[in-house]
Parts: sequence; structure tokens; C-alpha cells
Amino acid sequence: IRFEDVKFHYDPDRPILKGVSFEVPAGKTIAVIGPSGAGKSTIARLLYRFYDVIEGRITIDGQDLRDVTQESLRAAIGMVPQDTVLFNDTIAYNIRYGRTDATEDEVKKAAELAQIGHFIEALPKGFETQVGERGLKLSGGEKQRVAIARTILKAPAILILDEATSALDTKTEQDIKSALDLVSANRTTLVIAHRLSTVVNADEIIVLRDGQIAERGTHSGLLARQGLYAQMWNRQREASEVEELARKVANDPEGFVKRGLPAAE
Repeated sequence: IRFEDVKFHYDPDRPILKGVSFEVPAGKTIAVIGPSGAGKSTIARLLYRFYDVIEGRITIDGQDLRDVTQESLRAAIGMVPQDTVLFNDTIAYNIRYGRTDATEDEVKKAAELAQIGHFIEALPKGFETQVGERGLKLSGGEKQRVAIARTILKAPAILILDEATSALDTKTEQDIKSALDLVSANRTTLVIAHRLSTVVNADEIIVLRDGQIAERGTHSGLLARQGLYAQMWNRQREASEVEELARKVANDPEGFVKRGLPAAE
């Protein structure tokens, strides 16, 4: 995948991408991160052809996306979004939506790889369990694992993870991260993320700011630069530590009081 001097706006008076160029080599994982409003999710929307670029071009294997049909493009792409859409049907139906001709064994294998197989098997109706309207009978983490299983079943050449864990708490995110690592292994993967803990193993991290690439490199290299990425990393690490402390206090308030730490903290 290549982005070549891509410029885009929804409103001509407010440019979103201002000449963005980068490459996602076959089989590699590239992460795009940045503050809210930097243009991260717009990159995913352009790649999926919800919109076409204003200037520049996006190519896959040298083909301009504007020259291929949306059907053939989307057949090659699997997306795990932040807000998973589940249909008011069974778990099996929602996983099989990734590839409607999949066998029962293939659906179960996909669930196992997404680390939700044991959970489903333990339900009274197993894979025939109804998920409810928009999946309301499942937790956020369970819905996300169903979406991952659906993508595994589709077996796309290109994978887009668009803020795939940002709606989850830190612990659930860590549990799901291993499933995402599994599905993205040796697959051309673009990760759009706000939480930096999900991108530390990416082959390259691209830091967007105000629609332009501010920094790029590996996790360790960007930390060493002490720039925007390092600032974001430190802020998020501090927030995670506070969240972890709050969780411990909630689970054992008396223990914290005994150790001299007021439960309110």
C-alpha cells in the first residue's frame, strides 16, 4: 500500500490531510497515531474508498484505488473498527458474515484464534446464542472478539485495525491484543490507534499532527527522540498507572486503608 502526497478535505476551508506519503510493505505492520483530529481515521476511510483523495494517490500493488471497483477492493480488506457492528442474530451468523460459505468447523476455528471459543462453548446455546440488537447481550470485549473472528474467517490480504481497542478498558485491551497480533502476523496491516500500547511492535510508527507526518520510526527510536510520540507515551503511561491504582483500590479498599492509603485516593 502506498500513499503518495495524499491531500484530502471534507470542507475546502478545512484541510484534513496535507500531503501525506508513506508505504505499508507487504506482510508488514504500519501504525498511524496522533492526537484527536490529526487525520488518522480519514486514512482508513480513504483506503476503504468511502471517499476518494483530492490530490495525490493511493495505490495497492501499483494500482490506483480510483481505477478498481469498490467490490474487489473491499474483498481484499478486512477491518476491525472501534464500534463493532453485530446483527441481531446468532454468534455463528455474526462470525460467518466474514465468509458466508464457511463451514461450521471453520467458524469454530476462527473463534478459537480470536480467543473467544471457550466463552462461546460455555454458553447454554453455544454458537447459536442470540447476541441481541447491536450485540447488547455481549460485553465490549466479547463483541470485539467476535469482530476479530469474523475478520480471521474472511482471511483478507490487507487488515485495517481502526481504533480497534480504544473503547475497551486497559485489561480487556491487553487480553485482546494477543488475538490482534495473531490475525495481523505476516499480513499487510495498517493500525490506526490512539492508545500507543497497541502499536509498540509495529514495523514503523507514523505520527500525524495537523494532517502532516510529524515523526516516523520504531517505538524505541521515537522514544529516544523525546518528541511528540514520547510526550504522548508518557501521558498515557501515567494515565494507565492511575487507572490500575483505582482498580486495585476498588477491589480492596480496606487493604489500602490498612496500609495507610486513604480509600478515596
